[in-house]
Amino acid sequence: MNFLLRFIVFLLDPSGLGRRLLIRPALRVGHNVYDGFKTRADEKVGTMKELVLRVGLIAFVVVLIIWIAVFMYVAFYYTYMPAISHTRPVHMQFKSCLDSTTPCTFPHAHVSLTKKQQLLMVGQAYRVVVQIEMPESPQNLDLGMFMVCGEMRDTNALLRGQSCRSAMMRYRSPLIRIISTWALSPFFVLGLKEEFQRVAVEVFANYLEERQHPITDVYVEIQSQKIQFYTVSLHIVADFTGLRYIMYNWPIISAVVAISTNLFFILVIFLLSWYHWSDTTWLHNLRQKYGRITETIQRKASKAIESKSGFRDDEDLNFLDDKSIGSEIEEIGGSSDSRSSSKEELLGSKPKTSNEEEQLRQRRPREKF
Repeated sequence: MNFLLRFIVFLLDPSGLGRRLLIRPALRVGHNVYDGFKTRADEKVGTMKELVLRVGLIAFVVVLIIWIAVFMYVAFYYTYMPAISHTRPVHMQFKSCLDSTTPCTFPHAHVSLTKKQQLLMVGQAYRVVVQIEMPESPQNLDLGMFMVCGEMRDTNALLRGQSCRSAMMRYRSPLIRIISTWALSPFFVLGLKEEFQRVAVEVFANYLEERQHPITDVYVEIQSQKIQFYTVSLHIVADFTGLRYIMYNWPIISAVVAISTNLFFILVIFLLSWYHWSDTTWLHNLRQKYGRITETIQRKASKAIESKSGFRDDEDLNFLDDKSIGSEIEEIGGSSDSRSSSKEELLGSKPKTSNEEEQLRQRRPREKF
């Protein structure tokens, strides 16, 4: 096939002028144009790859910094902010009298807060509230005031706090009760609303938890034998002040400010670290100085070995005491101890006695290196 192609070309151009003047220059120009396009395409592809890598690296660093700032704020929030409130049901107990429907003892209850871990945060003030849902029955309306008492005890059943507070139902005149009953009667009929009042009694206004005596049990007592209630519940609510008050009442503003502050300090640390590690001039200078010292020591050591058959004493190594070398060694952290140690490494172990020194001096002229 190749022979046939050459034969056809020979028949078309027997003298070869067309090939030399037209075909070959055209092929050369086409090849140059192709190489130019390919080179520019490769340069563009390389530039795009480098651009994509740089953009990806910058995006990764930005996302990492933002994530670190957010994580730091979230970790600080859940470490610094305690639980807002703790709610426990209070199951009242009493002894009934046989001759009447009223209790013979005051309703009382024992509430277990925790058994294994500390529930309240040390140093945080809490409000302890007993909430009573009382129906608007004639007996409760005629009850008047009553006392609600509470006791706080630790794991060893030691009394850590005791308080009693007075309470009563909210007064409403008969006319207001009639109007509200007629207005809300459809809800009362459908069961969407009930006729009761929720009486909240603050037993402890500013209770502080102690680290050595964590509270685990609360005892509640209502000092009234004629009271009627649906449910009783215990609420321990954190009373925030200062930074915790701001973080709880304005969470979005607090998060924005805290995350922005974290971003600022992280960026400063990152930029300073990048500037320090990108400037490697000090490391290059240190390597050059160390290389010069090594070359000088090796050159002088080789000259001393070539000029003499052996080392007679320590004076043959006086090139190690050169001032220029010593100053450069001190610049990179060396000292006279390091020079003496290097001298001892070259000499080997020194003779410790005068007899061994004399024998070594007599033997050295006969030794050949």
